Amino acid sequence: MCIMKDLRSALFRRRYGSRIEEELAASIINIEEGMPQVEAAMKKLRFELNTMRRIGIHQVKVIHGYGSTGHGGALKVATHECLRGMLDEGKIKAYCPGEFFGPFEKSGRTLVEMCPAFRSDPDWSRANDGITVVILK
Repeated sequence: MCIMKDLRSALFRRRYGSRIEEELAASIINIEEGMPQVEAAMKKLRFELNTMRRIGIHQVKVIHGYGSTGHGGALKVATHECLRGMLDEGKIKAYCPGEFFGPFEKSGRTLVEMCPAFRSDPDWSRANDGITVVILK
């Protein structure tokens, strides 16, 4: 399993006079790549979140897809159950499903208050059902 392949980062730009600087908004874990079974995807998710937490990464975007029917696939449901358990265990600080990740939803606003860098994420306010954003402890 190659962790570095999935540690691609979402970038955002900030203008300083005439120059533009790129900064990391979040590291990305793509658990839908290769169409894995739910059990394998959850194992990968837990492993990579724990690894990121150990190396000091705090903002993560999980790509789980939204299911082939468009009504919430098995990976999406399992991801949210896994993150809910990790939140209860104190392993993560917060998470927000992509459909609530925007300025008009309380959970989205709360997440951005905890980590303002997420406001510049490309999925902010796009109601992307295929992602979930996570803040690690």
